[in-house]
Amino acid sequence: MEKNIHRGTPLEQLLDAIEDGKLTPGTRLRETELAEQLGISRTPVREALHRLHAMGLAEHGPQRGLIVSHLDYDHLRQLFAVREGLEGMAARLAAEYATPAEISLLRELVSLDVGVDNPDTLKTHNKQFHLQIVRASHNAYMIDALENLRIHLSLLPGSTYSIAKRRIQAQDEHQAIIDAVAAHDGDAAEYAARVHIKSGYRARLELLSSQQG
Repeated sequence: MEKNIHRGTPLEQLLDAIEDGKLTPGTRLRETELAEQLGISRTPVREALHRLHAMGLAEHGPQRGLIVSHLDYDHLRQLFAVREGLEGMAARLAAEYATPAEISLLRELVSLDVGVDNPDTLKTHNKQFHLQIVRASHNAYMIDALENLRIHLSLLPGSTYSIAKRRIQAQDEHQAIIDAVAAHDGDAAEYAARVHIKSGYRARLELLSSQQG
């Protein structure tokens, strides 16, 4: 497991920029420009770009240099296959190790979605919910693995919460996960999490199809 990266390092700042949508897929990653923006020399920027490439978050563009990676359908399939397994296991571990305070926080996060129909708000709530499930697993290796996946997911354009039926479906799925975690039922928690990720995958395919159509 890699040593955690301190927030504020060049790599961490680039990861934040990718996740926040400031560096979108296809964006050229020019050392000189990035060094100027970050207020540092080119050497640490070059090292950070090498790491991004090794992580699969940057790829060689049609011209010289790196660009922020695109995810095609095959990458999407692989990503969600791994995500389903890891998030299912994270939910199972959360059912076993989550503290009463963590379960209470999960309930609060689920309650935030009641009556909300704004895609951007729901996307933010969804991110918080999944982060809390992973943290409640109390497994450092699981946390690191899903953190990497989470950054890759940010490469996907748009939000499945722009699909009306997905907004309702996801809220019900979140409730099923927290009910299982609160009941300390590992089997049910893992099943509910896997169902949720599978549904998200189908919604993502539907969204990509509509964007390309």
